Amino acid sequence: MSLASHLDELQRKHGDIEREITDAMNHPSVDDLEIVNLKRRKLAIKDEIEKLKGSPTTH
Repeated sequence: MSLASHLDELQRKHGDIEREITDAMNHPSVDDLEIVNLKRRKLAIKDEIEKLKGSPTTH
């Protein structure tokens, strides 16, 4: 998998989790712990995206 396609996939996952968080926050029956876990996953993906963007390309 190329770096660009890997970044695209991570950005897609980041957006998907953002939508999950928004949906969860709009439903009062969702456990706060679930929202916290989603936010942690989102942050981990963001960190990985930033790390990959900062790494030198190997082409």
